[in-house]
Amino acid sequence: MKYKGSCHCGKIAFEVEGDIKEVMACNCSICSRKGSLLWFAPRDKLQLLTPDSNAGTYLFNKHRIRHRFCTTCGIQPYAEASDPQGNQMAAVNVRCLEDFDLESVKVKHFDGRSI
Repeated sequence: MKYKGSCHCGKIAFEVEGDIKEVMACNCSICSRKGSLLWFAPRDKLQLLTPDSNAGTYLFNKHRIRHRFCTTCGIQPYAEASDPQGNQMAAVNVRCLEDFDLESVKVKHFDGRSI
């Protein structure tokens, strides 16, 4: 299935393709503050509809995850990183997807504070 998503103001817009069956709620210092619910997809399945330069990048801790955010409204619709096998991945904040039913998916809790 193809989903459309964006930040609040629309300066960052994207499409992502895949089957969302489960999302992750992480309790690390950044995720717990943002309240993101993350779904992971291969990075090549996320296509930006707006220029990449519209998104700022925030790095913290080990600088492995590129947290992408809108420099206008501050919303973080996705992040980019490599999985343990070296595959490029996108962590999509499903709260930023249009017409996505959050009640339709299982939420898996991840203890990011312990990492």
